[in-house]
Amino acid sequence: MLVFEAKLQGQNEQYRKLDEAIRTARFVRNSCLRYWMDNRGIGRYELSAYCKVLRDSFEWCKKLSAQACQASAQRAWSSIARFYDNCKKGKPGKKGYPQFKKEQTQGSVEYKVDGWKLSEDRRYITFRDGFNAGTFKMWGTRDLHFYQMKQFKRVRVVRRADGYYVQFCIDQERREEREPTFKTIGIDVGLNHFYTDSDGNTVPNPRHLRKSEKSLKRLSRRMSKTQKGSKNRTKFRNKLARKHLKVSRQRKDFAIKTARCVVKSNDLVAYEDLKVRNMVRNRHLAKSISDAAWTQFRQWVEYFGKVFGVVTVAVPPHYTSQNCSNCGQVVKKTLSTRTHTCTKCGHVQDRDHNAARNILEKGLSTVGHIGTNASGENDLCARGGNSSK
Repeated sequence: MLVFEAKLQGQNEQYRKLDEAIRTARFVRNSCLRYWMDNRGIGRYELSAYCKVLRDSFEWCKKLSAQACQASAQRAWSSIARFYDNCKKGKPGKKGYPQFKKEQTQGSVEYKVDGWKLSEDRRYITFRDGFNAGTFKMWGTRDLHFYQMKQFKRVRVVRRADGYYVQFCIDQERREEREPTFKTIGIDVGLNHFYTDSDGNTVPNPRHLRKSEKSLKRLSRRMSKTQKGSKNRTKFRNKLARKHLKVSRQRKDFAIKTARCVVKSNDLVAYEDLKVRNMVRNRHLAKSISDAAWTQFRQWVEYFGKVFGVVTVAVPPHYTSQNCSNCGQVVKKTLSTRTHTCTKCGHVQDRDHNAARNILEKGLSTVGHIGTNASGENDLCARGGNSSK
């Protein structure tokens, strides 16, 4: 599946009608969730059937297309199914019990194949449900005309702090060709450097949140001094949300570009299978770890691994920093010790570089075995892609 996003340009009255559609979709989702809480044991089909009850009970619910109501019920069932799955797997800590959606800056409504229509040049979209939001101009739709209408499976309208966006879910598999580089790499993520690879190269940590923290605190203080329910509070809340949105976009852009560069330059990428959720419990490092966004970087590495056909392997992180990459001797060291010095062979190396070499060695020994977290095609390795190491 491919997802294309474009910003919507319209009139204020049209935006208010989109807000009504988003509120209605949230009402349907929350009602389905309440219905499940009151009737434990029901499944997704009962929730879908409950949409008709809601449409018959509330006249204004009929303004939202029937398929959009079904999509809201499916989103409610997704949160329920995720909760059940976490319970079955015995996930430690909170299991993610489904919660009601509240009124907030962000919101969305999802359509299927009805309730919307694209123009011939694919630059305008018209919403044709009961809310009659009308026609919007789209900015950023340069690739939509390459696909047939039957490939458009879902359309979602998303409200953010800086405006309204439309997302198109297209039934198309993404594949890109690349020349084999016959290189392998191990990556050790950190806080001093964003990552250090097995060749000793480092990428600096951008620290997007830290750089914007001063302005974020200033906006938070100014908003806290405004009266609740006033227009000034709404204005400063929107400014604060825009600033947070900018930070999140900077973080995402950095993760995408870095992951693409790593995957495209190597035939195998090995990284640690970190439990970031447990690591952020350290109150001294939680903000820095969250700002680094290691999980987001890993997700994009795995995604581009499938796109380019590159093997990506997640290895256990145990003793990657303690073991000597030269002789395998265990050298105990604290987190503040940044240089690895082996007491057996005398090997001296940067701590992160030593860990990256251990990660690569684990990754090479894991590929092809049962239980590996590898994605992509293994043909490159089978043809001797690791011979350079």
